[in-house]
Amino acid sequence: MASERTTQTQTVQQAATNSDGEAPWADLEVTIPTDRDHASLVALVECVLVELTHEHVGAVVVTHQVRGTNRTQYVAVDDVGKQFQKRHFDVRLGWHETTVPQETVRDELVTQFTWSAASQAERTREAAASEPDTFTVKPVQELRTP
Repeated sequence: MASERTTQTQTVQQAATNSDGEAPWADLEVTIPTDRDHASLVALVECVLVELTHEHVGAVVVTHQVRGTNRTQYVAVDDVGKQFQKRHFDVRLGWHETTVPQETVRDELVTQFTWSAASQAERTREAAASEPDTFTVKPVQELRTP
């Protein structure tokens, strides 16, 4: 019985890493807006929500605007993924933290990913010339906190 548990644990650990020994989310970075179709964006968000629930990682959305860089982080609060801590940094207002349900995180991420080219064009040339907006998944210890 102990050998069965060891085998199951090894299988789970192998499934949680790729052939390089890195977690599957380790190199995940998406430029926003993305040209992916809506169904694949929803699937990506669902996979991210699972990772946030089962791994000690957070999702990070970084947006660049004329007035500075905004950062939004989502970290699971519970083991079932029903509640998330949302940390938002605005250059004018500083850090703000709140607890939000999974549905809110899902909706906000899908909305971020589906920004249209028209939304991007509304930003000024200065903002457009800066770095692109991005989405990443990082270990919680690497997240900037207030």
